[in-house]
Amino acid sequence: MRAHLAKIPPANTVAERRAQYDRAERVFPMPTDVSVKPVQVPAIPAEWIEPSAAREGAFVLYLHGGGYVIGSPRSHRHLAASIAVAARASVVLPDYRLAPEHPFPAALEDAVAAYRWLLDRGTAPRRIVIAGDSAGGGLTVATLVALRERGVPLPAAGVCISPWVDLTGSGASYATKAASDPIVTRDGVMEMARAYLGATDARTPLASPLFADLTGLPPLFIQVGTEEVLLDDAMELAERAKAAGVEATLELWPEMVHVWQWFFPMLDEGRTAIDGIGAFVQAKTA
Repeated sequence: MRAHLAKIPPANTVAERRAQYDRAERVFPMPTDVSVKPVQVPAIPAEWIEPSAAREGAFVLYLHGGGYVIGSPRSHRHLAASIAVAARASVVLPDYRLAPEHPFPAALEDAVAAYRWLLDRGTAPRRIVIAGDSAGGGLTVATLVALRERGVPLPAAGVCISPWVDLTGSGASYATKAASDPIVTRDGVMEMARAYLGATDARTPLASPLFADLTGLPPLFIQVGTEEVLLDDAMELAERAKAAGVEATLELWPEMVHVWQWFFPMLDEGRTAIDGIGAFVQAKTA
């Protein structure tokens, strides 16, 4: 994995970084037993990923990572499809609006709208899990909080992969894990935070859900690598969720870095972690 990362040339502009991230669709293979079709959810484009063994009425709303600035269904299709197979559930993968063109709360409003779209189709909330990686993991928690605040029926659970939940960048692991994380740096994270926040305070709960009241949220399943700079984000999220009475499962994966699941075609631990996510989703949406 590190050798693969070392071969990636630097990208200097947002457009270059987006294009580079989206090349994942040409690098990483898709599972052979899934279908992918475009949908509108409701006003933004999305992909509907359905494995051949999908359980009727079971869904994952997957919110891709990329710091709210880069990322799309193209960059995360292989990961979302692999989760779909493991969970035996259909996945809706929205192409939510990105910063800096669309700062907070655009991504949040798109995620809420996508969830409402699933409900409007007649999907039972207890058969839906919201999941995401990195910024998408933070967006997962923010979406759950927003749904609770608006009185919308909550889904069965949330899955957070290496979640970015504190846009103030206060975690000590930014320093203690800086040398071991080949993907994320504090400078890069804070640049994306500024783009997403605009004039919004970084401690705003729906932007940095680490500072939100987590009371009443559904169960959370959190995976994080021990060698990533967002380690403290994930650990603090689990601690605060439990303190609020939320069922929170935290998995610490030794020697893994940020969103190692994305590299599952070349990393056995990525495949194993995805299988664990699939088992959790199946249990919560049975």
